[in-house]
Amino acid sequence: MFRRAPAAAPSSALSSLSSHNFRLFLGSQVFSYTGGWVQRIVQDWLVLSLTGSATAVGLTVALQLLPSVLFGLYGGVVADRFPKRRVMVCTAIAFAALASVLAVLSMTGQVGVGHVYVLAFLTGTVAAVDNPTRQAFVTELVPAAELRGAISLNSSMFQLGGLVGPASSGVLIGAFGPGVVFAINAVSFVPAVVALLLMRSDELHSPPTGSRASLRLSQTLDYVRRRSTVLWPIVLAGCFSFFTTNLAVTLAAYADTVAGLGAGGYGLMTSTVALGAVSGAMLTVRRPITRLRSLAVTAATLSMLELTAGLARGPVFFSVLLMGIGMGTVALLTSANSVVQFDTDPSMRGRVMGVYLLVITGTGALGGPIVGYVDQHLGAQSGLVLAGIVGLVATTAVALHLARLGHLGLVLYPVREHGWTLTVVRR
Repeated sequence: MFRRAPAAAPSSALSSLSSHNFRLFLGSQVFSYTGGWVQRIVQDWLVLSLTGSATAVGLTVALQLLPSVLFGLYGGVVADRFPKRRVMVCTAIAFAALASVLAVLSMTGQVGVGHVYVLAFLTGTVAAVDNPTRQAFVTELVPAAELRGAISLNSSMFQLGGLVGPASSGVLIGAFGPGVVFAINAVSFVPAVVALLLMRSDELHSPPTGSRASLRLSQTLDYVRRRSTVLWPIVLAGCFSFFTTNLAVTLAAYADTVAGLGAGGYGLMTSTVALGAVSGAMLTVRRPITRLRSLAVTAATLSMLELTAGLARGPVFFSVLLMGIGMGTVALLTSANSVVQFDTDPSMRGRVMGVYLLVITGTGALGGPIVGYVDQHLGAQSGLVLAGIVGLVATTAVALHLARLGHLGLVLYPVREHGWTLTVVRR
């Protein structure tokens, strides 16, 4: 049954920063979110330099994403069954150890592609536990009145890291080399561990842990299916993640075959997307979206931006639209994350976030080769055209379905002598 999300709390989204624990968490996670993406991009570059094979790079990406697909739901079970702070200390130490091994192998010249494959799979396995735990943990750091803003802030940083990390990785490779970058990423987990250990236990709003976290994944999937305010934001996020996760594929093809700008142009365009992402994060923090109607409007706007960019002529106009796409992507995925978390029972939040992240990761991994094929054979911007069309169709279908569930309709009302207004009403 369609249910409208609760009204927004009167406090500002930034009021969640008054919490000592949340400030520690958010400050440390900025480094972890960005560093994780930097490592992934530099790792791919290392494989390419070792093998000269794009297929080997694709296999590396698949090996890192595969554990989230295989074990992501069980990672959510771990997040609900054990104290989240303890789990995150363990995963941060594991991430740092794996990055350190790769750094040492790279800097000593002993690294081989087999080493990278194994470490990529192990890193992905740790991420399958860490990601749902990290997303759900934020709800234990602030009082209920500040929960909406805290979820929005954390989600914004999560999405922002996914755009800023890849944009900055090229600069870091050129300045320091892969080995040093891996070492920097390993060190970036130190603030996360310290922050977790410095948190005040008496200020944590932790639900009871233990036997309540069932291993029956069918129970989790049934819970998601029965809640429209959880299911449909996940569906929308998955539809868009199929394309937005692989935006870099389209940008590389555009810079090379359309604009003729080479690596420098590619870097400039990715930086433009990152700038838009920063703007989108700031906008979402100031005005967090927690209603499905607003989420649908955001999704439709992003679809139109993608479609327009796919048809645009000239790199200047294309770059302006890229900034809008970066802003819309962060706003949409942050908002979907916030809606899902806010409407999920605290005892189920880790498992539900496991489903959410499984969908995001799985569709992103599936979209990579498809978007690459479309861009290669139909033109460098064709992936954006397809993204816009699919996004509009998905958004329209979800909006119509929710309207039918909620018995909603559009009515045209006269407004005095000034014309007409279109209003949503309950039938």
